[in-house]
Amino acid sequence: MSSISHCKAFQIKVLFPGFSTIKDDYMEANCTCTLIKGPVNCIVDTMTAWDGARIVEALKASGLRPEEIDYVVCTHGHSDHIGGNYLFSNAIHIVGHSISKGSKYFLTPDLSSGEEYQIAEGIKVVATPGHTLQDVTVLANIGGKVYAVAGDLFEKEQDLDDDTIWKSAGSDDEDLQQKNRERILRIADFIIPGHGPMFAVPAAKK
Repeated sequence: MSSISHCKAFQIKVLFPGFSTIKDDYMEANCTCTLIKGPVNCIVDTMTAWDGARIVEALKASGLRPEEIDYVVCTHGHSDHIGGNYLFSNAIHIVGHSISKGSKYFLTPDLSSGEEYQIAEGIKVVATPGHTLQDVTVLANIGGKVYAVAGDLFEKEQDLDDDTIWKSAGSDDEDLQQKNRERILRIADFIIPGHGPMFAVPAAKK
């Protein structure tokens, strides 16, 4: 049973599903970019520095302008997850465990010590280190279902059965990442991974 209160006022939408593919001598990849729209608007993971125009157009199709985004959450600080942050100068930015607006860096809540950041009723940011030691996940209870926007804690759905996928993507602490993967699987109904489409959590993984 989730401890996240249920809020009907929000909608969640994957603006761009992520991907990752190994080529001959490089990896082609971009992260999943997700919009949580409601009384408070939040975008999670802003792709690369080359994707700004795409993000603006996707927001426009959802009836929003960049200045209407209240929160930017980057699940960690890798370049394919933070590139569009510059678009959102009105927002509070949560990048890993760092919480800031302009030149102000807020000392509380302390995500690194296990405290949670409450964005709105039913929507919060929690620390889920492993891929990097600063990783966070956004948990959103919308319509009675819990969505975990988890970044690279989960690379893609296929890594539920093949752990070489998330391990080969890089992990600062594989044991810690595994523990946090199991924790989020118990909580979530749906997972939005860092480099693949959203998927429902199989009952067998609970």
